[in-house]
Amino acid sequence: MKKLTSLIPMLGLSLAALAQNPYMPLWEYIPDGEPYVFEDPDKPGNYRVYVYGSHDNEITQYCGRDQVVWSAPVDDLTDWRYDGIIFESQGDILYAPDIATVKQIDGSVKYYLYPNNQSGGRQSQVCVSDRPDGPFEVCNRNARNPRRTDGILGFDPAVFVDDDGRVYGYWGFEESNGAELDPATMASVKPGTEIVKNMVSDYKHDGVFRFFEASSMRKIQDKYVFIYSRYTSDGEDGLPASNNTLAYAYSDNPLGPFTYGGTIIDAREPAVNAHSGQAIATANRYGNTHGSIVEINGQWWVFYHRQTGTDQFSRQAMVAPITVKVQKGKGGKVEISRAEVTSEGFRTEGLNPLERIAAGWACWFNHPSTPVEKYPNFIYSGSYVQPTRLEEGSYQGPYNMKVPFCPLVNNTQGSTVGFKYIDFDKLAKKKTVNLEMRVKLHGESGRICVMVDDPTAEKGARVIAEFNLDQIKTDGMTTITTHCYNDLKGIKGKGKRGLYFRFDAVNPGKSMCDFYDFRFF
Repeated sequence: MKKLTSLIPMLGLSLAALAQNPYMPLWEYIPDGEPYVFEDPDKPGNYRVYVYGSHDNEITQYCGRDQVVWSAPVDDLTDWRYDGIIFESQGDILYAPDIATVKQIDGSVKYYLYPNNQSGGRQSQVCVSDRPDGPFEVCNRNARNPRRTDGILGFDPAVFVDDDGRVYGYWGFEESNGAELDPATMASVKPGTEIVKNMVSDYKHDGVFRFFEASSMRKIQDKYVFIYSRYTSDGEDGLPASNNTLAYAYSDNPLGPFTYGGTIIDAREPAVNAHSGQAIATANRYGNTHGSIVEINGQWWVFYHRQTGTDQFSRQAMVAPITVKVQKGKGGKVEISRAEVTSEGFRTEGLNPLERIAAGWACWFNHPSTPVEKYPNFIYSGSYVQPTRLEEGSYQGPYNMKVPFCPLVNNTQGSTVGFKYIDFDKLAKKKTVNLEMRVKLHGESGRICVMVDDPTAEKGARVIAEFNLDQIKTDGMTTITTHCYNDLKGIKGKGKRGLYFRFDAVNPGKSMCDFYDFRFF
């Protein structure tokens, strides 16, 4: 992939992100996000939240050979900015990274990036910079063989610097490891200490932790909170086993022993269909998730990612608000609320229905013919987000922003997609309400039924509009419009609600359209 900065003038693209979910532009694929608040090096006294992740730009496999950073000012989380490439490998794939800071005697800060290079001899690679946005240079090369690096950190490294200056590292795949690190190297075990193996039990053994990967450490007041990807047991929430869940454990000490806390977010968003009584995954059914938590101006957030597509490795950055409660003192509890998968992201008031809402912001996917116990990886029987790369073209999209398509495709009979949530207060003053969709029609007859509220809930959904299609085929994007029933009486001006599109096709196996965006007017 070409460098992002060289593509901007050529395509005339806006770098602005909109802060909904995904909270980065739809053409950017940054999974494994580790969020941190650091001082802006260009504006002393001002702070930004920086997200460090891997970069899904290989398409045929996860991650990539460079790592980039996006950031936003803490007082405006709708103003995300691309800060560029901070580190590039010499051909090796870079997996989920982490970053740690060390305050120097003169008051300056050193930033240590752990890019998670898993190639031979370089698993413990550490890089350093004077700025949170890099560039970063490798600082732990072996003196005898510069192609190797010194240190103990393995897969999915996490490094934490405590208030007293002591440094701790965490890593592991299917086994959780922790150790105190030597501050002189920031990568090797501190002399006189030992590695703590199986720090929290893995999913292969009995126990509630069920550690899989994705170590991340945060200190909240006097508690050490370990966030990780948990492999759920078969049947939890009525669904098959999966590593789509971020969980947490907590302790009075940085290396444990830990107490299991619970789920922070499950990217599948498990639910129960009240009409059938069956468990369903209302969001992404396959893949993994990885992320962490951070407090920004008094509000806690969980950062995670979701899967897109069926034939590409293209994960997108997601976020949700959470609450965190800490009972201080030895043995005190840490309680983190379970987050909801939504389309809102940082726009917790709901998406504005009067502005174009990208179909790629959908967060709810359900198809009645997908058996929850047997769904294979990378296969959907219904609608899904089709990844679109930056260099593949753009159109005038939501909020007058030029972005690649990332449409919803495979909109077959019975497929339902949802957006949680839409701010219907924005329609309160409108006497009549219309709805338009931008689509590419495939020549299939049928109906698109538009509903408010979860169609699988006990009370069901209320139909507010319909689009009737009759064997119309278009070569590209076209606009279809309809009038909303009863001008949305009892809905507009009543706060935020979920909005759902159900595709009713005459030919069950045929996709009715590619769905790009919609708006009310």
